[in-house]
Amino acid sequence: MKRIGVLTSGGDAPGMNAAIRSTVRCAAHRGLEIRGIMRGYEGLIKNEVINMDDPRSVSNILSRGGTILKTARSEEFMTKTGRKKAFETVKNNGIDGLVIIGGNGSFTGAHIFWREFKVPSIGVPATIDNDISGSDYAIGSHTAVNTALDAIDKIRDTVTSMERIYVVEVMGREDPFIAIRVGLAGGAEEVVFPYMKYDIGRICKEIKKGREKGKVSWIIVVAEGAGKAPDVVKDIKKKTGFSSRAVVLGHIQRGGTPAAVDRILASVLGAAAVEALTAGKTDSMVGVVSNEPKTTPYEIAIKEDRKNVRTDQRLYNLTKILAK
Repeated sequence: MKRIGVLTSGGDAPGMNAAIRSTVRCAAHRGLEIRGIMRGYEGLIKNEVINMDDPRSVSNILSRGGTILKTARSEEFMTKTGRKKAFETVKNNGIDGLVIIGGNGSFTGAHIFWREFKVPSIGVPATIDNDISGSDYAIGSHTAVNTALDAIDKIRDTVTSMERIYVVEVMGREDPFIAIRVGLAGGAEEVVFPYMKYDIGRICKEIKKGREKGKVSWIIVVAEGAGKAPDVVKDIKKKTGFSSRAVVLGHIQRGGTPAAVDRILASVLGAAAVEALTAGKTDSMVGVVSNEPKTTPYEIAIKEDRKNVRTDQRLYNLTKILAK
């Protein structure tokens, strides 16, 4: 293997730049040539390829959020015709293998790309949802929790001052990683998350009992995959009559300076990806399990992950105890 390419795909996550930096410099250390592909698979289709042989091409990006290679979701790559165009780009640029930084959708595309055109690739998990099998954590997940927590700490000041109920919606379509941890760290009174039975009746009873005991402020964290903050607020107002407000944090959770843990994780995984490619591995993702790098086939990595179910339940139970 003489030349590798690196791309970022899907939703951005804090720490992607750190992974790009590690990939480029570790490739250079091994004497490899490296090409950057702009805008993920879309750029691969459109031949948006840049030379990154100079290690200084990734200077001063370690602390930056987002991705210098940009990212996109490519509908065309979902077609055989689109993937054929992408293969032509790989062939015409002499790229022997790819490092793909992204999540489930990105790895699914890479797996199909390997089956159809035998383009070697190693994935690096980067998603704030932390819903990838084969790695304890994905790049960006810790920073997203910190970002949401900072917002909730500020909201808490208003909640206490106005003596209201605030329902805060955080990201997490299928995995409650952010909601559960933000709920505990932010002192929330309730967390509504995927695979939990949403019982508005129970929640409202607890709110009423709390008011009887003199508890006048309340924060409920809702993962977007379990409910929508405005809908929960309507239910609470209808059943309790208490003043309630909805806050949707949205995409602020994707941005910002990556936390130290995400920079370290990204640096380790970028290096591991280059090592795996040069060792002849492909159709797999590199992750970290119990602080040790591990390679997992894409087919397993993209399966529905429930690695944190027991931990989530334990943290949720603790949140409820501490909120009394």
